[in-house]
Amino acid sequence: MNPKIERRTFLVGGVATASLGLSGALSGADAQAEKVLRIAMTASDIPLTAGGPDNGFEGFRFTGYTIYDALINWDLRPSDKPAALAPGLATSWTADPADRKRWTLKLRQGVKFHDGSTFDADAVIWNIVKLFDDKAPHYDQRASAQIKSRVGSLASWKKIDDSTVELTTRSEDAFFPYQLTFLLISSPAQFEKLGRDWQAFAAQPSGTGPFKLERLQQRERAELVANREYWDAARRPKVDRIILRPIPEASARTAALLAGQVDWIEAVAPDQAAQIAASGARVETNDYPHGWNYMLSYQPDSPFKDIRVRKAINLAIDREGLKQVLNGFMKPAVGMVQPNDPWFGKPGFKITHDPAQARKLLAEAGYGPTNPLTFRVIVSTSGSGQMQPLLMNEFIQQNLADVGVKLELEVMEWGTLLARWRAGAISPQNKGLPALNVSAGLFDPFSAFVRYFDSVYAAPNGFNWGGWSNPDYDALIGKARTTFDIAEQNRLLGEIHSRAVDDALFVWIAHDVNPRGLSKRVKPFVPANSWYVDLTAIELS
Repeated sequence: MNPKIERRTFLVGGVATASLGLSGALSGADAQAEKVLRIAMTASDIPLTAGGPDNGFEGFRFTGYTIYDALINWDLRPSDKPAALAPGLATSWTADPADRKRWTLKLRQGVKFHDGSTFDADAVIWNIVKLFDDKAPHYDQRASAQIKSRVGSLASWKKIDDSTVELTTRSEDAFFPYQLTFLLISSPAQFEKLGRDWQAFAAQPSGTGPFKLERLQQRERAELVANREYWDAARRPKVDRIILRPIPEASARTAALLAGQVDWIEAVAPDQAAQIAASGARVETNDYPHGWNYMLSYQPDSPFKDIRVRKAINLAIDREGLKQVLNGFMKPAVGMVQPNDPWFGKPGFKITHDPAQARKLLAEAGYGPTNPLTFRVIVSTSGSGQMQPLLMNEFIQQNLADVGVKLELEVMEWGTLLARWRAGAISPQNKGLPALNVSAGLFDPFSAFVRYFDSVYAAPNGFNWGGWSNPDYDALIGKARTTFDIAEQNRLLGEIHSRAVDDALFVWIAHDVNPRGLSKRVKPFVPANSWYVDLTAIELS
């Protein structure tokens, strides 16, 4: 790593921005002279800018889909239904009917990278190699660490002609197009121009996206300017500049909004919403494919091997009460996805607040006043997408006490909890642990179902933490994965979800609504039902 590049401020392309302070906040007057949108992220640093964003999906939201395009993008225009796939740098993608492992992608013509070089099939192949071939001269270790596992089905690739590539998967995988949303395309010419140095490229990146990075000051700010020649005229930015600032502490973000230092803050804390509203600013929310639940252990010593216990705990939680505690910033979860999702299906088990039925099921399972159920769950103090974990878990603790269950909370730092998640319930460090509390994005079939319910992904091979294993689930997932008709695929995914709810495989608690604080300068808009947001649609008054 070049320390000079890591710590200094960069001016790219000779564009003068001397009126902007390097470390202080941009004044309201400066922001209005130029249409500048100032955003406070929850991240503690600027996400990586070379095409493999870190800091979770917030990285993709702010330095991924702004600077870059993927071969397949997300359609972020509708707000009343989950975001769907949309053509990006590939205008079409089709599996060969004779060999459905072979995918042909037709590439968009006439697209230029920010440095003026041409996007074509060679650029696609070059970007795949930079992630998958650690012997290649342009191998990008940091991007590979972020992206390669998300494109895990890809086995081989080849150029057909300048506007066509063929990608081959390890086995038939109808979910493969979702994986290609993570493959962001960067400029080979810019990499060569900068001396084949990924650190230099991170400071002066070149993608095809609607914004260009103009300035980067690690841990303080990134400045993006509008790409007025963006290939999709309908998505050319309506603001001149975006300033991204990492402000991980919620109160500090709110203070910055109230002081007029920023226009947009992520993840508003519930107890600060009234203060924001009183200032004339506002909080926007929407459905959001993000669940906050308890993941259960299916190891021999876990009480959750008994379906009666799993159902009892689901029925003991007062989700509407929790919603009030959170000032409305959640939706009660009745499954992994929401009822308006095409993958919801028709589960028979209705998740409500029914303490009497919870006590009855616990009694049938052998628990009661003389033999109360006690179990422990590990929780974090905060973390990406973790909402308000301590407040929420203490509320649930009281709910369970009301039905005679003693819940013990073991609190730890977010990174430590993630490591415990990856290790699995079977690991020695998690021995005797029946549950953990973790939030997760649920926007594609793999993220929502496969990684939790397919025995192939039982930890440490994947995120099936509890070790759930059922051949019927495996077979159904396999059938959905090899079903290329979307309507039938959705039906099968609904069947998987229905079974999971009927088996109460999780304790489902909350769907996040992604509360976001906005100043009066930001014109009203309804965010997409997605982890991501289309910043090209944002207008300032």
